[in-house]
Amino acid sequence: MSLFDESLWQPLVWTDYRLAVLFTVLAPLVLLIWAFVQKNEAIQRLFVIYWRVSSLLAISVYLMIASLPIAFLSGFFARILIPVSLWFWADLNDEIDGLQKSTLKLVFKAWRWATTIYCAIGVLFQLPSLQCASMPTETVVESAMCRVWLEAPWGFQAIFHPNTSPQLLGFVGISGLTIYLLYLLYFVFIRLSRSGRSAMG
Repeated sequence: MSLFDESLWQPLVWTDYRLAVLFTVLAPLVLLIWAFVQKNEAIQRLFVIYWRVSSLLAISVYLMIASLPIAFLSGFFARILIPVSLWFWADLNDEIDGLQKSTLKLVFKAWRWATTIYCAIGVLFQLPSLQCASMPTETVVESAMCRVWLEAPWGFQAIFHPNTSPQLLGFVGISGLTIYLLYLLYFVFIRLSRSGRSAMG
């Protein structure tokens, strides 16, 4: 069987999208609400950072709706940046480790490890799709391998944006990606040099 056999990859990719919704959307949303109810400021601050970083996944979905090749790169790097955002902050790590034992702390730490492992596996899983990033848009649509990764975003459009053109949604994605990259550059070259690994800097 060929490495890029559609019958093999399609169920795997759809499973990956479902796991992404579970680990990167539903679970952190529930935990954020839980942290607000429990008035746990350390976990709240970490989730504010997490949602900013993980927005790259949502941006990638809109780029994929328009079949833009850069979507495959942005989705790949989102899997790398998300675990970084969960573990990078020394002050928040110390605060969370110092919290009294509670169900919230236990579930949060379990989710953080599970999401880290999921993203690490996802990075390896997405490696074959990176070939789509170097193709013209027309070729991306025609490629069986690339289409497998585009099916779920197309389904998302059919449900949530049925009357909006893919080109307009792609423009939204490009705009979001531009803002994201500008903020990332600001963080790396300015804020990081000032505050280091402190989330409160």
